[in-house]
Amino acid sequence: MEQGFLDRGLKKTVDWRLIVVYLIIMLFGWINIYAAVRSGEPSSIFDLSFNCGKQALWIAGAIVIAAMILFVINPFTWESICKPAYGIVLVLLVAVIFLSSNVKGSHSWFELGPVKFQPAELSKITTSLLLSYVMSLPGFKISKWNHLLLALAIVLLPMLVIVAESETGSALVYVGFIFVLYREGLSGWWIALMGIAILLFIVTLKTSWWVSLVLTAVFVVIYLVYYLRRVGSLRFRRAVIRNGILGFVAGVMLVFATDVFFNSVLKDYQRERIEVVLGIKEDLRGVGYNVHQSLIAIGSGGLFGKGYLHGTQTTFGFVPEQSTDFIFCTVGEEWGFVGCLFVIALYGLLIFWLIQDAERARVHFTRIYGYCVAACFFMHLAINIGMTLGLMPVIGIPLPLFSYGGSSLWAFTVLLFIFVALDRQEKKYF
Repeated sequence: MEQGFLDRGLKKTVDWRLIVVYLIIMLFGWINIYAAVRSGEPSSIFDLSFNCGKQALWIAGAIVIAAMILFVINPFTWESICKPAYGIVLVLLVAVIFLSSNVKGSHSWFELGPVKFQPAELSKITTSLLLSYVMSLPGFKISKWNHLLLALAIVLLPMLVIVAESETGSALVYVGFIFVLYREGLSGWWIALMGIAILLFIVTLKTSWWVSLVLTAVFVVIYLVYYLRRVGSLRFRRAVIRNGILGFVAGVMLVFATDVFFNSVLKDYQRERIEVVLGIKEDLRGVGYNVHQSLIAIGSGGLFGKGYLHGTQTTFGFVPEQSTDFIFCTVGEEWGFVGCLFVIALYGLLIFWLIQDAERARVHFTRIYGYCVAACFFMHLAINIGMTLGLMPVIGIPLPLFSYGGSSLWAFTVLLFIFVALDRQEKKYF
């Protein structure tokens, strides 16, 4: 009887699709890390003096962690520890600013002998857990201002601390949580306003402040015309006009704040990277070097690539950070356009199946957490690939489960398998 229950539990309650695609992404990333470090001539893919050998250890550890989360730890534990876990990680995020050394302009790594640890990776997990817990409480409605502010505070607090660490890339991932809030009832206008804000920021940098003011006025007029024609009540008309005025004031403030933020808050190398992406300046020997070499590598791969271990840009180490932030250009050069599509399709399936399982969940906590996981994977994927293609600034963010690095690999393993365990628990009891 117990054996029959075990068989039913494993076969029918575990989403093996997620586990299989997780393993494929991880192992495909590993062999591409080996390709990226071959210029140093490691003796084998298991050579511990190179990143490929170290990654083998991280992968082995990740599989053990995944098994423990799925089969040993009680899934109900995660909901009960989310508050203290969030607080502890937040303390670590603040502490790392003062206790860590400067690494490429960032204070975000604890160094414990040969091991480096980045609290920002854990923060995605604890933020997802606490946000899911709070938003699944009875009576929570995102339409209520106090509830919305609470949800935003959970997301923005670690995000702002990470910005203080000069880890802009890791902080940008938190923007993806707006899709979670949207799924739980947040008005689509918030996403539209975010898009408009980004557009105004870019237009202000590329043209002039007065062009952005005109564009702001155009958006406000479109809003007023659209809603005033559909609202008959005098009270609602006043509300629409009030919102239009507030929107214009906010737009004006954003336009003039752009100059202050760009020139006074961002560091020189961050400004230069944004300017290179926007085409304001060209610096192929400086900050634009990585992206230029990455584009050469990807472009030279053609349709089917040059073949595994035959990429010249990869073999001779022309692209810096190629086993970490720029690992995708290794895929482009050696596996070609087809290989790039394969990798993107793997992530697409992972995200799609996450959302599919989340939508089937009866427990609100599981559903919300599933969307949080999907949002984190999507943001990392979009930012990293956009960075290697020159569509986004170089902000140092790994391709999840694919790039070299123990902190990132283990953090995404925990993030993903908590959901797999929660999903399994639901299927066992519902």
